[in-house]
Amino acid sequence: MVVKAAERVMVGSGIRLGIVLSTLTRTRPRKEHTVSAEEPTKPTPPVPAPPAVPAPPRVPVRPAVPAPPAAAPVAASDSADWGRVADDGTVEVREGDQWRVVGQYPDGTADEALAYFVRKFDDVAFRVLTLEQRHQGGGASASELSAQADQLVQELSDAAAVGDLESLRARLTVLTAELAEAREQEAAKAKEALEAAVAERTALVERMEALAAQDLTKVHWKQLTTEVGDLFEAWQTHQQTGPRLSKGVSQQLWKRFRDARAVIDKQRRAFYAELDETHKSARDQKTRLVERAEALAPRGVDGIPAYRDLLAEWKSAGRAGRKADDALWARFKAAGDALYAARAEQAAADEAESAPKIEARQALLEEAKAVADEKDIKRARALLTKIQRQWDEVGRIFPRDKERALDDKLRVIEQALKSREEVDWKRNNPETKARAGAMSRQLEEAIEKLEAEVAAAEKAGDKKAAAAASEALEARRAWLSALGG
Repeated sequence: MVVKAAERVMVGSGIRLGIVLSTLTRTRPRKEHTVSAEEPTKPTPPVPAPPAVPAPPRVPVRPAVPAPPAAAPVAASDSADWGRVADDGTVEVREGDQWRVVGQYPDGTADEALAYFVRKFDDVAFRVLTLEQRHQGGGASASELSAQADQLVQELSDAAAVGDLESLRARLTVLTAELAEAREQEAAKAKEALEAAVAERTALVERMEALAAQDLTKVHWKQLTTEVGDLFEAWQTHQQTGPRLSKGVSQQLWKRFRDARAVIDKQRRAFYAELDETHKSARDQKTRLVERAEALAPRGVDGIPAYRDLLAEWKSAGRAGRKADDALWARFKAAGDALYAARAEQAAADEAESAPKIEARQALLEEAKAVADEKDIKRARALLTKIQRQWDEVGRIFPRDKERALDDKLRVIEQALKSREEVDWKRNNPETKARAGAMSRQLEEAIEKLEAEVAAAEKAGDKKAAAAASEALEARRAWLSALGG
């Protein structure tokens, strides 16, 4: 009989199977029974009880929150306190002082009948325990748990089960009250979250509208496009992860956001269309400049002035787009490099040709040092003139910086001789000499007069007059000395 009872228990869950088997083992003496292949099995008796509702999935309980103690299964030894079986298999459950019929089990013993309806009680008790654990663990919303609790309350009102139904109803009453309070708190938090979500999404809208309201003819489009993309991505993220807004509010905010974004997109398309046209015009102009620059190659060094003119046109042609500019500039620069390479080759040849000229001018500089040593200015001028004539006969020197360095050294010698000539001319100029002679005579007469005044003052003992006359005498003598007298 134990084996046949276990076969009927298979209709229930695996967890409750172990509970019932344990109960039957403790309450009934174990008998050895062998089932043959020919032995017919008993059909499961019909039970007029409400259909069982599947138990909710288990939710892991947080370790930090202790779960309420599990309701112990109703043992067979206690089943008589809560249930009884009539001779015809009718099973009743005690609720307070009253007995209520829960069903019939006509094809089994009284113990089997009680065990069957105890399993029904254990099933409901397990669901109540699971609901309590989920509430304590905080893994589900109070609204969801309240709906399940209300369903259990309805099932327990006339449950076809044997056990302490009043205790289960009391636990459900406490749980329902706690869930109602938690549901109110959840509603308040949901309202706050909704208001915050509306504020955040409104901020995104206002930022997009501010971007659309600025002067879009003066913006940096690359930076603005990036910012608009970031705002749109933030909108999508908020829409997917944030609280669900009401349809009216959501549509109103989205319309404002979309309209502002459309204004920016329209202006951006117009800007880039105009920019494409500008780039096309610049690209065509620069292409023509490249072709003209490449056509200068046969002219070599003589083509450099024309290339410089083309370079000035290139700078004023505008931009043609980064890729096009880079490609065209590479061709234009290559054409110029060819011209300057030809000039470099010519400069190298000229420099090699100028080596003996440089040596000749350096020798003339050594010879020109004698100009400064010559005391006779006329002979010094004649020597420098001869050197200058030979200097010019040497011809041009390359590179030009070496020629300028040699010219600067000769110019120093020329300037020194010129300074000497100016001093000599001033000294030997007849007009200057005549003026100087008249001045000298006047100073000499003044000196003689002052000497007489000094002598007379000293003889008279007038120290003050003697001092004044002596001071004036010294000044006149200094002037005469300056004139060479």
